[in-house]
Amino acid sequence: MNRTISLGVALALILAGAAAALYWGTDWFRPPRPVSEPPQIGPAPERVAIKVPEVTFADVTEQANIAFEHYNGAAGSKLLPETMGGGVCVLDYDGDGRQDLLFVNACPWPGHPPPQKPAPSCLTLYRNQGNGRFEDVTAATGLVVQMYGMAACAGDLDNDGFPDLFVTGVGGCKLYRNVAGEAGRRTFVDATAAAGFLPQGAWPGNLSAEAFLAAPEPIEFATSATFVDYDGDGWLDLFVCRYVTWSPKIDLSIDATLTGIGRAYLQPQQFEGAQCGLYRNRGDGTFADVSGPAGVRVVEKEGTAANARERPVGKSLGVVVCDPDDDGWPDLLVANDTVRNFFFHNVPAPTGGRRYEEKGQLANAAYADGRARGAMGIDWGEYLPGKSAAVIANFANEPLTFLSVADPKKPRFNDTALAVGLSGPSRFWLKFGTFYFDYDNDGRLDLLVCNGHLEPEIAKVQPGQLYAQPAQLFWNTGLPDRVFEPVTEAAAGSALFRPLVGRGCAFLDYDGDGNLDVVLVANNGSARLLRNESRLGNKYVRLTLEGDGRTSNRSAIGARLIIEAGGKTLRREVIGTRGYLSQSELPVTVGLGQAERIDRLTVRWPGKDATEQTWTDLEANRSYTLRQGQPVPIKH
Repeated sequence: MNRTISLGVALALILAGAAAALYWGTDWFRPPRPVSEPPQIGPAPERVAIKVPEVTFADVTEQANIAFEHYNGAAGSKLLPETMGGGVCVLDYDGDGRQDLLFVNACPWPGHPPPQKPAPSCLTLYRNQGNGRFEDVTAATGLVVQMYGMAACAGDLDNDGFPDLFVTGVGGCKLYRNVAGEAGRRTFVDATAAAGFLPQGAWPGNLSAEAFLAAPEPIEFATSATFVDYDGDGWLDLFVCRYVTWSPKIDLSIDATLTGIGRAYLQPQQFEGAQCGLYRNRGDGTFADVSGPAGVRVVEKEGTAANARERPVGKSLGVVVCDPDDDGWPDLLVANDTVRNFFFHNVPAPTGGRRYEEKGQLANAAYADGRARGAMGIDWGEYLPGKSAAVIANFANEPLTFLSVADPKKPRFNDTALAVGLSGPSRFWLKFGTFYFDYDNDGRLDLLVCNGHLEPEIAKVQPGQLYAQPAQLFWNTGLPDRVFEPVTEAAAGSALFRPLVGRGCAFLDYDGDGNLDVVLVANNGSARLLRNESRLGNKYVRLTLEGDGRTSNRSAIGARLIIEAGGKTLRREVIGTRGYLSQSELPVTVGLGQAERIDRLTVRWPGKDATEQTWTDLEANRSYTLRQGQPVPIKH
């Protein structure tokens, strides 16, 4: 007993000594040393506005005889497609050198009466008369059609010198060939079946309203489409976006309510995705569906089992042709709504020819802030000398995504929306259409965004949010640390910012004055034509490119331009579809600031031969046609 106590006492003394050594040998148990107070940080200073040039946009819709009214077919059931349309396509359909306008409309759902009699055509084509006015030539050109349309794109599919049309919609798509009619007038003929375009879920036909709403079979929901010569054979192929797997019964079987309102429009998360399509132009008037072998079908397995079901990933609304690695082969960026975006990289196919590899995640284009956004429209362009980026319009309370090229050799992107000044000003609005254009002709690409909400009664559940929303215009400052500056009514006038339920948008020089004008399309509302009334005196050169129809497509879609003027080098591209459900004009207007001429212009024609051609000493404030293989430009 005594021995045990003695050992216990000794052990206690040893532990006490160790504790004392630990105490005096470290700072752990000492009283805390005085710490100076942290610096006082006040509120962040407000963003100081940069002065922007004064360029007024005037609403000339009525004056120009544009009377297009979009109709979405809404009849009380709140079906998803009613929230999405429509688009506009700019084209010179008759080859007179003036840009015409094609608007895309929807139609009543089966079993419901049209808004007026006779029912309005899905397509409305306005011919530019050259005197500031347009004439409706829809019937005269054979474009009276009933379909639930979404978008249209134009390109010369048969290389005959006149643009053909592809129209997307709910229930299938339409292909129209541009042919010579009576007295040499141009007209369009439906070549959909002859070309081999079959709907992936056709329009349900002559059903009663009740039978239509109960229809279970998925109906094709095609959105944006673009022409692209992906294999470089000189013939324009077609890439088609599809949104979700949709039918009236699927839509109505999902419960969606807003407090105090009742049924609400569904969100895309509540639907399964759909597959994009790629169709190769055979050069004989027909197309082959190469979606699978060409790599644009994107699926994910539901589980790890070998026989697990594969589901489509995409919910695609916007697509733009680009070439971030500058290898001469057209890549594709696809904007997906609430799922990851796609980057289809054009690579050699193992069996010869070309195909796409989907590298969105590898190239850092799939997500922003590590998550998917509600992506709608998309465009591509050079925002600073030698620096290009894709801009993507996203849902409300999500900023624009700005995918600048971080490494063209891989290629790889970074979202730099915050750095270029777009993140804060764009966050609040629900953004659909968007495009780059140089509205003041200073040589830098500016940015327009067309906004509008989905839910007509959104203000009842989200105070401060709006159904009709103003467009946004951002001026390119040329400053690397803050590239884009919001433009206000004080600088651009009130017409551009008058709220609308914005969807598609496009630019064109409809009056031939060298200033780029704007078209805005409203869902279930009136389209607007806004004339650019710039009086800054900046100079321009306007370029219409024509491929030879053998090595390059006649529309020159995919051509790249290097412009040297006034000691600066600019890069531009001939792009088909851009933005949301829309296509702007194909001629390239190059702003020169105060430079008197383009000193040197190099065109890299599209196609696998990738030929280059150079012109020099092109005078400012002139329009030119540049034909592949012809050394002398045609002045207009």
